[in-house]
Amino acid sequence: MNTEQILASLEAKHSGENEYMQAVKEVLLSIEGVYNEHPEFEKAKIIERLVEPDRTVTFRVPWTDDRGVVQVNLGYRVQFNNAIGPYKGGLRFHASVNLSILKFLGFEQVFKNALTTLPMGGAKGGSDFSIRGKSDAEIMHFCQAFMTELWRNIGPDTDVPAGDIGVGARELGYLYGMYKKLTREHTGAITGKGLEYGGSVLRPEATGFGGLYFVNRMLHEHGMDIKGKTIALSGFGNVAWGAAIKAVESGAKVVTISGPDGYIHDPDGISGRKIDYMLELRASGEDMVAPYADEFAGAVFYPDKRPWEQKVDIALPCATQNELDAADAECLIANGAKCVAEISNMGCTSEAVDTFIERRFLFAPGKAVNAGGVATSGLEMTQNAMHISWTPEEVDAKLRHIMSAIHSQCVQYGRSGDYVNYVKGANIAGFMKVAKAMIAQGVV
Repeated sequence: MNTEQILASLEAKHSGENEYMQAVKEVLLSIEGVYNEHPEFEKAKIIERLVEPDRTVTFRVPWTDDRGVVQVNLGYRVQFNNAIGPYKGGLRFHASVNLSILKFLGFEQVFKNALTTLPMGGAKGGSDFSIRGKSDAEIMHFCQAFMTELWRNIGPDTDVPAGDIGVGARELGYLYGMYKKLTREHTGAITGKGLEYGGSVLRPEATGFGGLYFVNRMLHEHGMDIKGKTIALSGFGNVAWGAAIKAVESGAKVVTISGPDGYIHDPDGISGRKIDYMLELRASGEDMVAPYADEFAGAVFYPDKRPWEQKVDIALPCATQNELDAADAECLIANGAKCVAEISNMGCTSEAVDTFIERRFLFAPGKAVNAGGVATSGLEMTQNAMHISWTPEEVDAKLRHIMSAIHSQCVQYGRSGDYVNYVKGANIAGFMKVAKAMIAQGVV
C-alpha cells in the first residue's frame, strides 16, 4: 500500500474535506504494516474501496417556521460500508454540518462498529439545521420534512440512524413518528427511541457509561485505579452527563464541563444535583454553560477557553471533533495528567494524538472509547427484532462486556513492550474484521 499516493489521490478528488482526510490518514498510517502482510488485500484493492463511501445521499429540506416563512436546509446521509451488517450511525443537526464532517464520522463509524463485535456497518447523516433558538413546533416541522426525504434510504435491515449532536430524544421521536407514518411499519429503523415505543434502557447514558468502563480497563491495564482521580470533561450534553454519572459512581471527582461559550471549573466536584443541572442547561436550548456558575457557589466560568488548562489526572473530551490540540496536550502532560481518552469523535487534533503517542502517554481514540453508544443502539436493534425489552441490569452487563472486548482487541493489536498504542490497536482490529468480510463477499 502506497499511503502517500492514496492520500494524494483522495485530496485531489475531495479537496477541502479536512476532517475526512484527517480520519483517513490516521487509519492508513496505523494499518500500513499489517495491510502489507496480506497481498490479498492489495489484489482486491480493499483500501481504495474502503476509503470511499458506498453512496452519499444529499437532499434539500424545506420547512416553515413559526412566522410562516419558508426555510431551506441541506440534508445528508453518508452510507459508508455495510460489509459486516446494515449501515448504522447517528444524525447530527448543527450549523457546522457539512459533507467533510459527515464523511469523517461515517468512516470512523465503520471501524467503531466493527470493534463492538455486533453486526453493524458504518454510516452518518444530518443537516446544517440548528435547534438553537427554535421552538418545539419548528423542530417538529423540520424533523418531519427531513424524514420525508430520508425514509426511502433507511430501514431495520438497511440503514439504522440514531442521535448525535442536536438530535436527542425529542428529535428522534419526531423523526420516528414520520417514518412510521410513511412506511406504515413499526420497526427498529431508528435507535435512541423513547422507552414507550421500542427504545432501550440506558441508551442516553450509554456513550458516557461505556467511555468510563473503557477508561477503567485502561487504568487497570497500567496498574492504576480511577478512584480518587480528578477528571476534566468537555461538553455538557448526554455524553458528558453519562460520563459524569459513571465517573462519580467510580469514586472520581469531575471538576469541569464546557460549552461553546467557555468552560466551568468546579473544584468541589460536579455530582448529584449538579449533574442533573447539566440536563436543564441542555434542555434550555441556549447551548451555554455560563449559568452553572450563577447556580452553584464556588464554580468559576472561564469564557472562550477550554478546560484542558486545569490540573487534573484524567481528561475526557466529550463534545466535538478537534477540541483538544497539541498545546492542550502539552499542558495536560506538564500538569501531570495520567490519561486522555476521547469520548467525543476524533476529539483530539492529529498533532495532539502524535504528541501523546510520541511521549508514550496513555491515550485512547474515540472509535474505541465512545463505542458504548452505538453498541447499546445495536442492543436496541436486537430487542426490537425480538420484540422484547431487557432490564437495566441486562443492558449494563452487555455494555460492560462489549467495552471489555473492545479494550482487549486494542491491547492485542496495539501492545509494544510495556506500551499500548490504542490508536493503532483500535484501527487494526476494526480494519481486519471489515477487510476480511469484504474479501469474502467479492468485488461489490
